[in-house]
Amino acid sequence: MIDKSIAIILGGGEGSRLYPLTNERSKPAVPIGGKYRLVDIPISNCLNSGLKRIFVLTQFNSVSLNRHIRKAFHFDHFTQGFVDIFAAEQTRDNLGWFLGTADAVRQSVPRLMSHDFEYVLILSGDQLYQMDFSTIINKHIEDGSDITIATIPVNAKDATGFGIMKVDDDNNISNFIEKPSASEITNWASPLDKKYTDKGLNYLASMGIYVFSRKILLELFDSMPKANDFGKEIIPTAVQDPKYKVSSYPFGGYWTDIGNILSYFEANLHLTEFLPQFNLYDNKHQIYTSVRMLAPSKIFGTQLNFALLSDGCIIHAKLIEHCVIGIRSRIGSGTIIRRAIISGNDYYQALRDVSTEEQTRVLGIGKNCIIMNAIIDKNVKIGNDVQIIGDPSLEDFENELYCIREGIIIIKKGATIEDNLKIGKK
Repeated sequence: MIDKSIAIILGGGEGSRLYPLTNERSKPAVPIGGKYRLVDIPISNCLNSGLKRIFVLTQFNSVSLNRHIRKAFHFDHFTQGFVDIFAAEQTRDNLGWFLGTADAVRQSVPRLMSHDFEYVLILSGDQLYQMDFSTIINKHIEDGSDITIATIPVNAKDATGFGIMKVDDDNNISNFIEKPSASEITNWASPLDKKYTDKGLNYLASMGIYVFSRKILLELFDSMPKANDFGKEIIPTAVQDPKYKVSSYPFGGYWTDIGNILSYFEANLHLTEFLPQFNLYDNKHQIYTSVRMLAPSKIFGTQLNFALLSDGCIIHAKLIEHCVIGIRSRIGSGTIIRRAIISGNDYYQALRDVSTEEQTRVLGIGKNCIIMNAIIDKNVKIGNDVQIIGDPSLEDFENELYCIREGIIIIKKGATIEDNLKIGKK
């Protein structure tokens, strides 16, 4: 029944926990894996599942996200598929912006009604996972559910950051709580497979992936006109109402929520492992993105170890280890980079276009630098002999050039770091 389904990807709000990466872009537009954007993940999952009617709801800092989607996702006339952008807008009936996840979908309903669909798949734009959505939709239909929530086992510590539910042996959800406190979490254990409980994973967390039957979604919106959020209002109310069948769809694969700088940093570096849980090299689950027609990367005497190297790079570095290197990155000789994300550049800057006195500050990373535990955002100029060393002992800090969050140093987009500057741990 995938042909009777539509997907709605939520573009997210301000994304303050991913600041400064979200200073000029929305969360789904944040780069990941060197050449992708976060929004590419749910869109690719949809396409790989055969779901080709996709709506992306955008609001905050949405220009780069909208541009990326327009450039990356085109369908021919015979496919009858699309990735359409619904931007928040004021109308005669509504003068406000999106107030939450449910409100965003509710405001988009009038534009959805011209399409033929029976099931609505609601997704987040800032998660890393690979899922065949046809399985959750088919399970939703098979069980006769009104709402199906994709769930993942978590431990007690992590459970306080998620919507947690209790389920019976038939995966019916009997109770739901949004982000329970540490003192009450012990009351929310669910019967789970021994392979999970042996690891201390006793709780079922919502992945923020929902399947609604069309009739039920519209009915809930009509009965709760002031409810703005699925996790805090719509879902708990539906679970408590005996006329609705709300089911759990347990997902046993890799999934991570890119909620803050640390989770973003770790998710990227995990991609460099020998056998990462998120597989970029899968014939059946490809990740689609904008085609840039860049030249192959050039490497001059660099030792590369556990590194993802994107297209169009010019690398003279001494060592790059456990790093993600983004498109068009330029790195000078003698430079050592460990445990870092280099986001790359939007364009090339030729030396002939730079005056002699400025040639130590061209787009990219200079010579004899040391960069560790850091994120270098796009279009950054780093001079020679610069040290940027993050460490958990560092306190949070911010100035016009960089931020320190959870011990990770983030060089802001477009910043210029002068020669010999030392940032972070001495």
